[in-house]
Amino acid sequence: MRMAEETKKRKADHVRIALKNDIQARQVTTGFEDVHLIHRALPEIDRKDVDLAVTVFGHEFAAPMLVGAITGGTENGMKINATIAEAVEELGLGMGVGSQRAAIEDRSVEDTYSVARTKAPNAFLVANIGAVQLAHGYGPKEAERAIEVLRADALAVHLNALQEAVQPEGQTDFKGILARVRELAKSMKKPMIAKETGAGIGAEDAQLLEKVGIKGIDVSGAGGTSWAAVEYYRAEERRSISQRRQGNVFWDWGIPTAASVVEVAQSVRIPTIASGGLRTGMDMAKAIALGASLVSLSQPVLEAAVRGPEATKRLLSILTDELRTAMFLVGAGTIADLRKKPVVITGRTGEWLRARGFAIEEYVRRGSGGQAT
Repeated sequence: MRMAEETKKRKADHVRIALKNDIQARQVTTGFEDVHLIHRALPEIDRKDVDLAVTVFGHEFAAPMLVGAITGGTENGMKINATIAEAVEELGLGMGVGSQRAAIEDRSVEDTYSVARTKAPNAFLVANIGAVQLAHGYGPKEAERAIEVLRADALAVHLNALQEAVQPEGQTDFKGILARVRELAKSMKKPMIAKETGAGIGAEDAQLLEKVGIKGIDVSGAGGTSWAAVEYYRAEERRSISQRRQGNVFWDWGIPTAASVVEVAQSVRIPTIASGGLRTGMDMAKAIALGASLVSLSQPVLEAAVRGPEATKRLLSILTDELRTAMFLVGAGTIADLRKKPVVITGRTGEWLRARGFAIEEYVRRGSGGQAT
């Protein structure tokens, strides 16, 4: 029970710190400022006819958006999950919950997660366990329990090596995790999604994950919320000088989100989910044009959720409206059309992708009627 109490306290710390402190990347950016959609002065569509609907993982979304994993395991976490779930149910979106380790260790807090299904009976919900837990005894039993509690449509296995490395009580034995993911994937009836936590996923790891049976990859790249920063503040409160220094040194560590989206989308055939610092509907449009099937964001929704359901619905509605405008301005009537529109990649993101061997010129050769062919 002591371990369960420590886990719940850590979850509460994370939300409190995320709301109180600036935990965004300091010098690294998402890279979306280097991604340019081509404006069409003659879009030849009506904005009101733009269709945001998309089907991914066999589920139809009203817009290609998930609210990323945020919390659970505490009373405040229950309120946040209920608020977000109410919003995504009404808007036809999806959501993930935070790591369900707290509920696996202590069943008395299961309702802090299951409330999401109560409030969102039809939405796409993603259960969540940590990949490192697979190296410490977790297996099909725990994974199925996480899914059962949420009546989830998918299971996210989160990859958080950076966070564990800078966390005062972090678990850093990641040996053999890929094999454990393979074993788990073979036994799962629901699709498994590999999800990073702010440091991005590169082409090499994406290909490995696809080979072992992962059905979707959430890149969660650098440029948004830094979990090293969160742990920096936790270490500061604990007066842990060494861990505080680690959090500061690795604050901006990772693969920028835009680059990570390209690396993954061009390297695997399974759906790519773009997350990590997306803040506007324009960011979302760029991510989809780069190859993402869905987009996800967490920090802005957390900030809205503590203000209540209406604030949350308003934020998500604004984001989808911005996405619709971006699609109108490039002449994309559907999400499938948007994925075919030309994109120019410049600056550091272009340099990164060229150095990594990706043919970014292919993006600008898309399209027809006066565009490059």
